[in-house]
Amino acid sequence: MVTYTQMALSIFLLILNLLNLTHGQQLDLSAESMELDTGGLSRDSFPQDFFYGTATAAYQVEGAAHLDGRGDSIWDAFVRKPGVEPNNATGEVATDQYHKYMEDIDLMVKLNFDAYRFSISWSRIFPNGTGSINWKGVAYYNRLIDYLLQKGIKPFVNLNHYDIPQALQDRYGGFLSRQIVKDFTDYADFCFQMYGNRVKNWFTFNEPRVVAAKGFDDGTFPPQRCSKSYGNCSVGNSGTEPYIVTHNTILSHASAVQRYREKYQETQEGRIGIVLDFTWYEPLTRGLTDEYAAQRARDFHFGWYLHPIIYGEYPKTMQTIVKDRLPKFGEEDVKMVKGSIDYVGINQYTAYYTQHRAVNNSLPPGYQNDWQVSFVYEKNGVSIGQKGTSDWLYIVPWGLYNTIMYVKERYGNPTMILTENGMDQPGNVTIPDGLKDTERMSYYRSYIQQLKKTVDDGANVIGYFAWSLLDNFEWRLGYTSRFGITFVDFQTLVRIPKMSAYWFQKMLQRKQ
Repeated sequence: MVTYTQMALSIFLLILNLLNLTHGQQLDLSAESMELDTGGLSRDSFPQDFFYGTATAAYQVEGAAHLDGRGDSIWDAFVRKPGVEPNNATGEVATDQYHKYMEDIDLMVKLNFDAYRFSISWSRIFPNGTGSINWKGVAYYNRLIDYLLQKGIKPFVNLNHYDIPQALQDRYGGFLSRQIVKDFTDYADFCFQMYGNRVKNWFTFNEPRVVAAKGFDDGTFPPQRCSKSYGNCSVGNSGTEPYIVTHNTILSHASAVQRYREKYQETQEGRIGIVLDFTWYEPLTRGLTDEYAAQRARDFHFGWYLHPIIYGEYPKTMQTIVKDRLPKFGEEDVKMVKGSIDYVGINQYTAYYTQHRAVNNSLPPGYQNDWQVSFVYEKNGVSIGQKGTSDWLYIVPWGLYNTIMYVKERYGNPTMILTENGMDQPGNVTIPDGLKDTERMSYYRSYIQQLKKTVDDGANVIGYFAWSLLDNFEWRLGYTSRFGITFVDFQTLVRIPKMSAYWFQKMLQRKQ
């Protein structure tokens, strides 16, 4: 009996052959080169209710940036500056999921995924951040959610993924003002009201640390604020603003969770959490200074957010180093913040060695300078892992294991979801080479094997999302980096599943 996977692989090989004939290339179609080796992984490797999905973000895939009443986000304004992006790329079209969402969802079904984590563009619903509602934007997400459910895919909705409305940035500085707490909570409330009868899984923010660090410490992301010593910024303060931004983000998160629990959770029977990024930091040596450096890195990177949510205060290391530049939670804030997750999403890609670095007193205070840490990428002449396309990405599967077990041990084994995991290829890769992404297959296999070990060792992990379903607009890399398990021709917007997509299809196939 020929399975769907075998048929799909045959079609895939045919496409590869045709493409290679077109390009005059020879493709190795040996059994070894084409083996979709799952490494023993299957649905039975994890508990019965464990789910698998793919993830995207609104600005990276939706397109239709100025269609049907959507307002500017801070990314729309940022990428208009000439030279900011490679080839002056924008998310104006991206992968046009706004129009192609059915095609993308059908693909998820064919690849045997259970869930889809996507974000809502705040400015598509409230073009000015508050006030007037754009009902065409509301209708889009209704269509998306309804079609997901129709096809048996669970929606996991992120309320914000880097892209707050530009109107709020202009009006009061966005996350620099505590006004964002009310406005975000009201926006979240509207989404709960509109979609909560069908959406049972929510996240408030995706990787808020990235916003604070890149938007307000080195200025490489919008709103491009930093001290001049740390980046190409005309305004900002790297020693204070990242901490203010994070504080207001945590309060916004907790306030939205409080609203959900008070008004909606009992009747809608859903869950809500936050998504945090976590690079694993391993001490370069077993000396105390490097051990302490690694712990500082973990606290400044991950504990900055989860520590207040679990324990009601910032990590002691941060309090000691940052002192009065670190905002404090009042008594009422602590009551709201502490315990404000039903689960935590963890985005995990890579790991670095760390060693102690004395603070550079010749520079003004800055968030990254406060860490007093240097990153090292090899030990005794051996790289920590094979390098990906992105400068920051090394393939280090054991870093995933250490990350999850660290959260288990240090933060009371909360319910966890691995909300992003993946690697990229160059944007200019040819279609045949782009489709034959054997390194990505190996990456997923090795990381998911480590994830299985964490579950076997008692970690409360309930799901996994691959990043990403599609090649897309990759923030400051534009279209020069491809993280998708599906190849996207950015000229025609044609989607072609890669070998890694068929690897997931095989790994996730259900017993008949």
